[in-house]
Amino acid sequence: MASRSSNTTGSRTRVGKYELGRTLGEGTFAKVKFARNCDTEEHVAIKILDKEKLLKHKMITQIKREISTMKLIRHPNVIRMYEVMASKTKIYIVLEFVTGGELFDKIASKGRLKEDEARKYFQQLICAVDYCHSRGAFHRDLKPENLLLDANGVLKVSDFGLSALPQQVREDGLLHTTCGTPNYVAPEVINNKGYDGAKADLWSCGVILFVLMAGYLPFEDNNLMSLYKKINKADFSCPPWFSSSAKKLIKRILDPNPVRRITIAEVMENEWFKKGYKPPTFEQADVSLDDVNAIFNESWDSGNLVVERREEVPMGPIVPVTMNAFELISTSKGLNLSSLFEKQMGLVKRETRFTSRCPANEIISKIEEAAVPLGFDVKKNNFKLKLQGEKTGRKGHLSVATEIFQVAPSLYMVELRKSGGDTLEFHKFYNNLSTGLKDIVWKSADETKEENGEAGTSA
Repeated sequence: MASRSSNTTGSRTRVGKYELGRTLGEGTFAKVKFARNCDTEEHVAIKILDKEKLLKHKMITQIKREISTMKLIRHPNVIRMYEVMASKTKIYIVLEFVTGGELFDKIASKGRLKEDEARKYFQQLICAVDYCHSRGAFHRDLKPENLLLDANGVLKVSDFGLSALPQQVREDGLLHTTCGTPNYVAPEVINNKGYDGAKADLWSCGVILFVLMAGYLPFEDNNLMSLYKKINKADFSCPPWFSSSAKKLIKRILDPNPVRRITIAEVMENEWFKKGYKPPTFEQADVSLDDVNAIFNESWDSGNLVVERREEVPMGPIVPVTMNAFELISTSKGLNLSSLFEKQMGLVKRETRFTSRCPANEIISKIEEAAVPLGFDVKKNNFKLKLQGEKTGRKGHLSVATEIFQVAPSLYMVELRKSGGDTLEFHKFYNNLSTGLKDIVWKSADETKEENGEAGTSA
């Protein structure tokens, strides 16, 4: 995908045999980009880690261990790691690219799931977690955005072993890093007394099961200390539509005492869990760790390094990046493009999009005009914007990356993605921002009729 740099040429970034495209997500130590394998045309996601940051935080040994473990994991419900590369300054982890969106998008759009459907996803989740635990990998940050669906609706857990960095295991053999999303975190993790990674992961799975069936969180409070108190006491109640056997199981998983808490092996023997359970079938293929060992050898042997190179390609004047059909599909769920341009903006997601028929320069000016009064500093770079909140929120300063893509002549897609801060605060900001953008958002004839109170015909 092109990022335009002059009025005659643009550039594409290549790493080894991969052409890098749009950014899919950003974190403290890593950025994830959509990429294309130029040999096979296969789409992948590439997690890019900054070597300097890893060295500074003394994380190299741990990253090597985590990557080696992940490379050995082959399970139908865990995102595959294909290979690892390094340049002088970065480590590139090539991962399976999943197109079905997040599992929790289903709840946001449809409401809670029926018990049988919730159970099906929970079975896949437990099966994946159990398999990874058996190979020494603990997730430590199981939460909605780490549960993805492929084009066939199969659950895929992402970020196994790579999410909760840095991690320290002390002499007592317990983990001592408080990490994770507060609502999903086990009480022993919050109390920082050391914890068993397997028991802590299972607690998070219990919270996820509750949310799938209830449509809301078991532990919720705007005040962090009050939230911690509720988690510590397991102060929650199941809604009346839960079956009694589901209630019993959830209560045994969400036991604040890790010693008394049910184990994953016991969950898998539970009658409610076993209903309709089909263990996945998969082959354990031979996996080589040569690439991991090569990039992590003591001298960072330059013979093993790749070069991130920009290739100049002829182009016209500076215009927004044009998206091809494959890239459009990469932003949608499976091959269903109807979800690409969302009508309902109440979903708590880390990114959101709208389309506009206004010229790209006008879209940028309008976003800037709307964002500045909301207390945001705006930095522009061609057809990308970085919006940085001036106030500190629940998880630091909210920052939003905005990019404009051309999807057809005189039709643009505008993507806003949370690159830092709290997801709920991002949505509140987006709702406020969209008020100032209503004149530039393109609406279909049916939507215009609906707004004017006329009966729209559904296509």
